Amino acid sequence: MEKSKSSASLRWKILRRSLRAPSPSVSGQPSRENVSRRTSTGFNLIKCRVLDGQLAENLQISSNGKDICVSYSLPIGDDKELNMIQRREDTIELNDFEVSTKYNIDTTGLVCRWPSEDVLAYYCINHADFFRSKRVLELGSGYGLTGFAIAACTDASEVIISDGNPQVVDYIQRNVDINGELFRGTKVESMILHWDQEIMSELANSVDVIVASDCTFFKEFHESLAQVVKRLLKQSPTSEAIFLGPKRGDSLHKFLERIREIGLKYELIERYDDVIWSLHQKFLGGNDASWTNYDPEHCYPLLLKISFCGPE
Repeated sequence: MEKSKSSASLRWKILRRSLRAPSPSVSGQPSRENVSRRTSTGFNLIKCRVLDGQLAENLQISSNGKDICVSYSLPIGDDKELNMIQRREDTIELNDFEVSTKYNIDTTGLVCRWPSEDVLAYYCINHADFFRSKRVLELGSGYGLTGFAIAACTDASEVIISDGNPQVVDYIQRNVDINGELFRGTKVESMILHWDQEIMSELANSVDVIVASDCTFFKEFHESLAQVVKRLLKQSPTSEAIFLGPKRGDSLHKFLERIREIGLKYELIERYDDVIWSLHQKFLGGNDASWTNYDPEHCYPLLLKISFCGPE
């Protein structure tokens, strides 16, 4: 019971601070910068803009002011436009916390986009050949930018975009319906997936590639996250899980310990893309005013590859 209270309290704290307007730090009080490192731009590798007017109406955006339509320009050739309905970042409702408590899930994916998300989408687009003819599943997807990018920009045979929050999955399904023409021959599905529940037989050890971003932050979810990777991933030399996320203190280290304990192999890579590394160096040196509170411990996503047959 105490652990449940602690988890709920932490989610409330992070959500409250991530949505609060910036204010000057007061001596002796924790600042927003030390909590989440959320930023309005991040690495800005996937350009986006909010749509309004007739196009938003055509996509049946509700008129209650809660939802918006965001157009993402996927950086391949002539730039594909991915249109996604999502919640306004400054909009949160009591029901969101009720859902979080009911399902014991993190609700941050509903209210904001985290820096690792567009980095993972960018990385996958630039490694499109790896996904050819493969069954791909995104864990803890939020609105599923990475899953949609893979579906639109690679020749994956199937992409399953999953989250534990049924509210989020409703948005994912709407966006699957809206963007169907982008996916060509790739089958795209939304799915409610709770990491600590039994895996459906048709999914067990059947996934070629698992992708996830910013999923290792909450230590209380490490066990279920590690186990769901082991239960989903195909036992093949070419199958692997691709995670991106910052260290965040010892959180990532603790997750790696659990991965090793359950018999999986992993490789942790700091420099995996020249463009991303260059941006990291620029932010680190304070040479970009768009991210003045940049701290690599909380902001720079490391590349983690997990497999049954990884390097010793």
